[in-house]
Amino acid sequence: MRVFVLLFNAGTENEGIHSLQKQVSTDEGSYTQDVVLAFEEEDDATRFALMLEAQDFPAATVEGFDQDEIEAFCDSAGLELELIPVGSLAVPPEANVDRTDWQPEQPEADVNDLDQIRRRLENLLD
Repeated sequence: MRVFVLLFNAGTENEGIHSLQKQVSTDEGSYTQDVVLAFEEEDDATRFALMLEAQDFPAATVEGFDQDEIEAFCDSAGLELELIPVGSLAVPPEANVDRTDWQPEQPEADVNDLDQIRRRLENLLD
């Protein structure tokens, strides 16, 4: 079965998959588990991505994968997989993590530009 997940910086070295942190309680205590959402319907994934963007997330790319491939990825990365059925209205949590494991790509600054900025700052101190 084909499922749809959200990727940030898709196709780059800095690619990241969207996940949620969920609190899990057991008899031994509670812990936080990272969960990847896999949508059965592409439109539902796109809607979720737009809601994330409204919460100041960078734009996400909706990518389709074979469900077995995503399950294998999650197993290897220690992530849980949550399948979101067609027509379910998944809503992002109100609270977001302060720091992600990936960061949006930033254009590299030219070394000459950095030297020029450094000189300007040094001149301010004189």
